Amino acid sequence: MSERLRNPFVFGRQVAETGFTDRDEELRRLERHLENGINVAVIAPRRYGKSSLVAAALRELASRGIPSVSVDLMTTPTKERFAEKLAQSIHDDLASVLLRARERLRVFASLRITPSMTVDTHGGMTFGFQASPRPGDIDATIERLLELPAELAERRGRRVVVFFDEFQQVLQLDRHLPALMRSVFQLQENVAHVYAGSRRDMMRRLFTDANEPFYKSGVAMELGPISETDFAAFVRAQFERTERAVAEGALDRLLQVTGGHPHATQELAHVLWDVVPHGFTASSGDVDEALDLVLQAENARFTLIWERSTPPQKLLLQALAREPGRPFSNAYRLTHALPPTSGVQRALRPLLDQELVRKDRGGAYDLAEPFLREWILAYAT
Repeated sequence: MSERLRNPFVFGRQVAETGFTDRDEELRRLERHLENGINVAVIAPRRYGKSSLVAAALRELASRGIPSVSVDLMTTPTKERFAEKLAQSIHDDLASVLLRARERLRVFASLRITPSMTVDTHGGMTFGFQASPRPGDIDATIERLLELPAELAERRGRRVVVFFDEFQQVLQLDRHLPALMRSVFQLQENVAHVYAGSRRDMMRRLFTDANEPFYKSGVAMELGPISETDFAAFVRAQFERTERAVAEGALDRLLQVTGGHPHATQELAHVLWDVVPHGFTASSGDVDEALDLVLQAENARFTLIWERSTPPQKLLLQALAREPGRPFSNAYRLTHALPPTSGVQRALRPLLDQELVRKDRGGAYDLAEPFLREWILAYAT
């Protein structure tokens, strides 16, 4: 498909170079820290582009001869699965870069649990670890796997990056695992670690609480919304690159809805691009049509959220959709007919845990997803 016919807006997966928006300062800072061996905790709500940012940094570092190992902890519900993903990435992304073919499998000979290794039809290697009757075996295996990147880096005189996505999930695997990881990592001079996480309170506690193993073990980098000025320039350029245009009023309307939320802006722009024919200019009315299509696509998910919410939670969601703010204050509760403070607290906690509501640094609360706000205002008020 020619470039002018391909939708240039990407959402729901990691964004490649052409679809990556702004974050230039954060990207340069992340690259600089990792190249210098400094650990980084990247903290942001879900769908804010953490994984895309780190992936962009790792691509650039790879071009400079710094390979990486990556594990998404959202895909590792057990320690055995964690070991499999870690071994897979060490083999595919590190050993395959640094070692000759006949040396790669020897790397795993020292593991307490010997993995099953299967070659697929494309020549790729798949690792598997069976649960051991002795719980300590999998812990020793994970510890050894965590040591391997540093050993391979030292053997080849290279620096290596190890990236853990949704790092807060490590606590779900084993509350003792962070202490094990820190004890291994603090000795790895040639390895820089990236810890990305969306549960901001949990991530902040992991890296700033003096009682946590990862206290002061890395630089914290928190991502906020992308500025509307930068996003407007990006959306306009992407439309023009694909022989469409977008009116200023349409841009204002689109960013009014999304507020610079990275995923939401890309999604709404993606649908808007599909709405506008080749060679035409998107109008504010086209944005409203695109928004209706997005809300239709999200209707089943938002309806399920709504049906599972208690009456006080529905009141609070409606209030925050109309006006982000401080729901514990008397003025806010009276304005929006909310229950007493204790009732607001009981309603709010599950919404925060589900990441439907977020709290900013100033103490104000807001809905985490722009489209949930639009859905509530359109269908549930």
